[in-house]
Amino acid sequence: MNDPVDVLIIGAGASGAAVAWSLADTRMRILCLEQGDWVNPAHYPSTGRDWEARQLGEFSFSPNRRRHVVDYPVNDQASPIKIANFNGVGGGTILYAGHFPRFHPSDFRVRSLDGVADDWPLDYAQLAPYYDQNDRMMGVSGLTGDPAYPPKPAVMPPVPLGKAGERLARGFNALGWHWWPSDSAVATTDYEGRARCINLGHCIAGCAQGAKASTDITYWPAALRAGVQLRTRCRVREITTNEQGMASGVMYYDAEGREHFQAAEVVIMACNGVGTPRILLNSRSARHPDGLANSSGLVGRNLMLHPYASINGVFEEPLDGYQGPGNCLWSHQFYETDATRGFKRGYCLEIVRGKGPVLTAMAGMFAGRIPWGDGHHDAFRREFNRITGMVAICEDLPEAHNRVTLDEQLKDSNGIPAPRIEYRLSDNSRAMLAHAVARGTEVLKAAGAVEVMADPLLSVAGWHLMGTARMGRDPQHSVVNEWGRSHDVKNLFIVDGSIFVTSAGVNPTSTIQALALYIADTMKKRLANLFD
Repeated sequence: MNDPVDVLIIGAGASGAAVAWSLADTRMRILCLEQGDWVNPAHYPSTGRDWEARQLGEFSFSPNRRRHVVDYPVNDQASPIKIANFNGVGGGTILYAGHFPRFHPSDFRVRSLDGVADDWPLDYAQLAPYYDQNDRMMGVSGLTGDPAYPPKPAVMPPVPLGKAGERLARGFNALGWHWWPSDSAVATTDYEGRARCINLGHCIAGCAQGAKASTDITYWPAALRAGVQLRTRCRVREITTNEQGMASGVMYYDAEGREHFQAAEVVIMACNGVGTPRILLNSRSARHPDGLANSSGLVGRNLMLHPYASINGVFEEPLDGYQGPGNCLWSHQFYETDATRGFKRGYCLEIVRGKGPVLTAMAGMFAGRIPWGDGHHDAFRREFNRITGMVAICEDLPEAHNRVTLDEQLKDSNGIPAPRIEYRLSDNSRAMLAHAVARGTEVLKAAGAVEVMADPLLSVAGWHLMGTARMGRDPQHSVVNEWGRSHDVKNLFIVDGSIFVTSAGVNPTSTIQALALYIADTMKKRLANLFD
């Protein structure tokens, strides 16, 4: 079972699936270890009427709430933003909304342009062909011609705007601000064996229709057909090294808690911006007392989480409620730095639709707008199907004190230390969030909202985990080089969001996967001298 392999990938989510598929054409022996399991779409909440309750419980974003046997706990008490994580084949793509923007060219040059953070050791032009390749593999819907971006193709027509999108588009038009149909990893036509979206509206609780592109139904079938092995319920404890300082394999636990050693010539980390530093820091040895690949001291540091604000409006006419994919359009009007705003960099306004009936009632009751008892139904009818709005995804600049460490007390069911999160909002982020709430309010009022409600910081929004093993050319100031190889351990690679230098102001999944494909392609071009 544990015969040595050429390439061992840890994690079967967005990046692990992409790198496995790309490397498969080398005909190397490739094995992926995933601590979660396959998720049966027939078990997704969207197959039953209790979907909202299940979405808040067994399919919650938070592993601390879900507490599945395959989860690991996260101590995020020292962070105002709570960590979201999902373990299973497909990883976070099982529960994400499918919002699929690319980074802007400027996102790779923030030091040169704005004097903050650092420039990336690569640029948009280098990633563009991998963005295109990933869009085809995932099946992305969009509309060509967005003036916020360089020209890029569209694989399928965009998600319809719907009543909510059309209403808010009028608000943007009235203000003269940019908006465009979103790029979404949601099939609007039948695509590669996947049925088109039928507007169930349950994207973030798992898409039973298969219209949303999660990697268990996009990359993994192709990778498995090409000969990649995928072994589930395998929880990696640490990466081992040999006397030459090279990675020799991993120690992991199977579903029954038995310990195994898996030897490998190359190890690739694809465990996200919290899971990857957790394993690296836990891979301490006499040779690596501070954890593996950590001579720079940066493993776990510079954690970026994307602070989110939510701005919603109540409208007099019925809209879409929860029906349709959650994302229909975006605005990048405030994406680039403008010195008059009082902060560096910017944010994306991502338009969302409404909530389901249970969440509408709960949110209204907690806010005091919907009473319990007399008047409940009348107040509920005034809000259900009549609320829509947006979230602001704010660029989070890297700061060394925002970090992932190992918790001394909290452990998972196999005794592996849990990650501990230390994170605080910067003054730059606070100013950006306030600006986003004010501008979002303007849009909603211009669109005809009779009431505006805002949450200046969504505490549950720790969906995007970035920066904790950053890339760069200088080994003293980065963990991996410009093509994902560890500076310290020449056969160790990282392909997930932990290698991000900056976070941009958009969702990261498209860029995570483009980077994974780029790193895999670079590895293939350098196979003869991969460790030189």
